[in-house]
Amino acid sequence: MNVRQMPYEELELLSYPDIAYEILKEDKTPKTTFDLFKEVCSLLNINEDQMMDMIGDFYTNLTTDKRFILLDDAKWDLKEFHSVKLVVDEEDEEEEDEADEEIAEETEDEAVEPEMDYEDNDDDDMEDLEDLVVVTEEEMED
Repeated sequence: MNVRQMPYEELELLSYPDIAYEILKEDKTPKTTFDLFKEVCSLLNINEDQMMDMIGDFYTNLTTDKRFILLDDAKWDLKEFHSVKLVVDEEDEEEEDEADEEIAEETEDEAVEPEMDYEDNDDDDMEDLEDLVVVTEEEMED
């Protein structure tokens, strides 16, 4: 759909990011936030004063919309035009492995710590147990 040829009534029904999406898709050229929003506002007959009041919201909308990507040169483009390249640094990976091993060792050490001396609390525990009563299943049903 060519947004530049759409009737104004149809354009009004679209959100600003939707219009920006169509502009970038048609042009296949990254644009700055200002240039992109200026074109959106031009299509919607929004004056420059109103545009300056709304550009912050437009920027926020672009950052939260997963269809857009902000390039290094501060220009917006469509994510579908870019491939994602995952780079794994082997040194970082080795450091993570060493950190994981250290955590595992600490956990093992905690698991084999000697038991604490609870002898002082034996009297208190026995007093708590004196109030307990054993109940059979038959007694429970009654």
